[in-house]
Amino acid sequence: MNDLSNYRKSYEKSELLESSIPEDPINLFNRWFHEVEDFGAGGEVNAMTVATIGLDGFPKSRVVLLKKFSEEGFIFYTNYNSEKGKAIAANPHVCLSFFWQELERQVIIKGIAQKTSENISDGYFDSRPDGSKLGAIVSNQSDVIPSRTFLEENLKKLEEEFEGKPIPRPENWGGFLVTPLEVEFWQGRPNRLHDRIRYSSQSDFSWKIERLSS
Repeated sequence: MNDLSNYRKSYEKSELLESSIPEDPINLFNRWFHEVEDFGAGGEVNAMTVATIGLDGFPKSRVVLLKKFSEEGFIFYTNYNSEKGKAIAANPHVCLSFFWQELERQVIIKGIAQKTSENISDGYFDSRPDGSKLGAIVSNQSDVIPSRTFLEENLKKLEEEFEGKPIPRPENWGGFLVTPLEVEFWQGRPNRLHDRIRYSSQSDFSWKIERLSS
């Protein structure tokens, strides 16, 4: 057995107080996101974990890249026929989470996912490099395949087929917009007395702000 009980760290880089937070969680998320980006520790600031409830009844998490956020919510792109795409179609309740170790911060977002409009999906797909476009077409994400060679050979065929031609977005590929219902901000603090602030969406479109025990 690998005993990890001595893996400990004291969190002392910042604090999260009600006196310094906005009424809207998206504004606080924007502030934190750019503070982490400006910190310049490397890595992908927009990497997030997306958790869904699968068709088998089990929760499953995977890391994807956030591509846009606004007052409407958080957008990422995927194959709609993938395991997560099918899971979201059956149960749109999802959880997004960000862990920014550099500043000892975590954000957890509970929300409802829905497909973005075709125009939004088209616009992002058109902005991608040709290799990424072809990858989206050639990969039946989450399907069992015989080998990596199988993917590479199919990609080569597509490269020849679309050489010098525009590459259309496949109908089974596009965006999901996650509309937040709850957003929790976690700031590491000494002695495990971490700061936890939760925003909960209200029926009048305002946000209820509560402090949670660490």
